[in-house]
Amino acid sequence: MPGATRAARNGEPKAARSKESASRGAKTVRGQPAVGETRAAEHASAAARSTTSASAAKAPRADKSTEGNSGKSAKGNSGKSAKGNPDKPAARKARPSAPSKPHERRRPSSQASGIDMLQDSGEPIHVPGSRLGALQAEYLSRLGELVRSPAAPQPADRRFSGDAWRQGPFAWTASLYLLNEEFMKRLAESVEGGDEKTRERIRFATQQWLAAISPANFLLTNPEAQRRVLETQGESLRSGIGNLLGDLQRGRISQTDESAFEVGVNVATTPGSVVFENDLVQLIQYAPSTETVGSRPLLMVPPCINKFYILDLQPDNSLVAYAVAQGHTVFMVSWKNVHADQGPLGWDDYLERGVLEPMRVVREIAGVEHINTLGFCVGGTLLAAAAAVLAGRGDDWIESMTLLTSFIDFSRPGSIGVFVDEHQVAYREATIGSGGIMPGRELALTFNYLRPNDLVWNYVVANYLKGEAPPAFDLLYWNADSTNLPGPMYCWYLRHMYLQNELRQPGRLTCLDVPVDVGEIGVPTYIYASREDHIVPWQGAYESTQLLSGPLRFVLGASGHIAGVINPPAKGKRSHWLGESLPENAEDWFAQASERPGSWWPDWAQWLSEFAGERRPAPKTPGNARHRVIEPAPGRYVKEKAG
Repeated sequence: MPGATRAARNGEPKAARSKESASRGAKTVRGQPAVGETRAAEHASAAARSTTSASAAKAPRADKSTEGNSGKSAKGNSGKSAKGNPDKPAARKARPSAPSKPHERRRPSSQASGIDMLQDSGEPIHVPGSRLGALQAEYLSRLGELVRSPAAPQPADRRFSGDAWRQGPFAWTASLYLLNEEFMKRLAESVEGGDEKTRERIRFATQQWLAAISPANFLLTNPEAQRRVLETQGESLRSGIGNLLGDLQRGRISQTDESAFEVGVNVATTPGSVVFENDLVQLIQYAPSTETVGSRPLLMVPPCINKFYILDLQPDNSLVAYAVAQGHTVFMVSWKNVHADQGPLGWDDYLERGVLEPMRVVREIAGVEHINTLGFCVGGTLLAAAAAVLAGRGDDWIESMTLLTSFIDFSRPGSIGVFVDEHQVAYREATIGSGGIMPGRELALTFNYLRPNDLVWNYVVANYLKGEAPPAFDLLYWNADSTNLPGPMYCWYLRHMYLQNELRQPGRLTCLDVPVDVGEIGVPTYIYASREDHIVPWQGAYESTQLLSGPLRFVLGASGHIAGVINPPAKGKRSHWLGESLPENAEDWFAQASERPGSWWPDWAQWLSEFAGERRPAPKTPGNARHRVIEPAPGRYVKEKAG
């Protein structure tokens, strides 16, 4: 009941709960280990495709979430406001103590939305004459050197790393292209005037054009493809045409041998059972692999624009299997590939049916009041919004929260931001905002073009020019297994998160009839970001540390949006960074952080163990009397393909 202590709700002695809280607080300073304590030691958010309409009318939004409540006063830096409700108790009094030098969370005003950054200054786009002259002079000098002393391209560029590019006219062609590429990018970077959005689009368009015109992409200028034609007596051309025709039928470029994988057979294989389902999600409970487990289970919320098994690819790189092996009872949300009849679903539906309802079921099955939670990418944004709803209601369900490459503050949207402005969002709202489907295939294509050389043109060269069959790669199989989104949910997400950046503004959004304030989320939170992430830049993920009010731990991993996250310790790859404090500026954090070799998983496992609860015998059967087994994991929903 509201106002009761956590000890009373859990049926635990108050003294024990106080002792546990005191102990946890003694070990944690914003989630960081004490000095001297040793710790062991890369869809997707969604993005809009570029469209050409600039004048489409804005359609009414189809769910209950609004921009309202502008009159709500912001709470103070202490983070303990009752949101204007004198009857509402302060939340989570027994939480670990704040740091000895509490940093003040930045409380943005209602005017500090992302749309302000999108306003055109009215200044014409131009390159300063002095800068243009300097670039021209340097280019002509470098071009003269290349003419006088032709040099082979540097092998660091994988497009031109083969021996065939090291000699003759092909070496000259590649070197000239690379010189032009360098100076075109520098020219784009030199643009001044207009707004940042416009300058960003100039840089993006330049990148796309340069990637497309690479001599590696054409048979007449690619010596490796020509050699392949001669060696195979033309068979490579025949195979390449066959690959092209097959991809035209599929409507996308093949990145891997999709026949090599089957969901539930050699991907998504961790044993478990579906114990609950509704029209939007299935809930999987994984079988224990230890004799005892923590009393508090772990619920994982994956991105809704992809299938959940990015967290359960194969046994040797499965975060699910790793968490199970650490003695956690793990539950997983599996999103349904929505169909046309589900086109009216909105953001509130995803919050209620996709996050909060699974939370209730997990609590019922485990017989506990509080559970640990994890959200990945868009799943992390959904989880944070759900946690804010719970905080606004006074419901104390969450023991801890883990956010993996997730935005709460969208002020640094990365490459996706180039697709999002008022015109593009209004166009989507006018077409699918009141009902309809955002095809997963379209979303996947957008994400691929954020890295065109790695995810588009290299496959054009290999599949079509050289006639090669793409190799089997589990991560790329998952990348091609896309998920549809309902139009209203997608449009709401674009407008209120990416465009207007309202989740960070206290009381600006109303979700499930609750004015939400992420600053009221006082639970211990582990925030992970990837250093080379182009979808959720790590500096943007770091902004969450300035908004949440509970004990926090921020960890930065090497590599990108996916590869950084899926980094099992046994492979001994990459590294991660840890910091002793959480300054306001992300770059300041990195300056004082220390690099540790290997995966971040052990650090997370040690952190999560503090919130697992008392050990008890592992459950012998999944579910309970009310929530019985429906079918074996991974379930039906994950096997449905986007149309």
